Amino acid sequence: MKIKRLLITAKERTLVDISFELNRSLGLVGQSGSGKSLTLKALLGMLPKELACELEVEASFVLEAGKSVAMVPQNPFTALSPLTKIEKQFFASFERVEELCEAVGLEKELLKRYPPELSGGQLQRIVIAMALESNPKLLLLDEPTTALDPKTTDIILELLLRLQKEMGFLMLFVTHDILSAAKVTEELCVLKNGRIVEQGKTSDILAAPKQPYTKQLIEANFTRRKFRQ
Repeated sequence: MKIKRLLITAKERTLVDISFELNRSLGLVGQSGSGKSLTLKALLGMLPKELACELEVEASFVLEAGKSVAMVPQNPFTALSPLTKIEKQFFASFERVEELCEAVGLEKELLKRYPPELSGGQLQRIVIAMALESNPKLLLLDEPTTALDPKTTDIILELLLRLQKEMGFLMLFVTHDILSAAKVTEELCVLKNGRIVEQGKTSDILAAPKQPYTKQLIEANFTRRKFRQ
């Protein structure tokens, strides 16, 4: 999939102006306010009305939220209704829901429970299963490990890699955590103030970042992880 240009403006002020190609798995990384969330909303057709958007995608790929494109939200604790049983929060048939639960490694009995009765890791698996209901061609991941502890984070990242291998979807992993992105993406785009300042193979960028901003992101992530440990 190739985004030839994504331009988001507000009152003649440019908020995002980028282009990129997603061959299999791409990490879009940057600090808060860099334009990551606006990019996701634009791809889903969910930008606020006050923002103008020009989106040019290669003709062979159609962006259609809920069908060709699905998203895993940042916080599974707020993504689900706490007063509704898990099984009632899917739109697919019960048989399909059971298949999805098996695919993400959850016991079917959990479908009878309410979200507050599940752990963060279990809830994240649920929202991943929901995103895969329609067999999307493109899976958008919005900071999917932010609310998780380091051990659970690694489990979820390994799950995403396995699901991608089995189902063949493209993956756009949006995060401030460049080290998490490194575990699941082949390529990276580093976003700053709505512009891509560095892009290339993930391994190359981590080994030898060219921009001071990229170096700061990497160092900040290492520091944060050492502190948490």
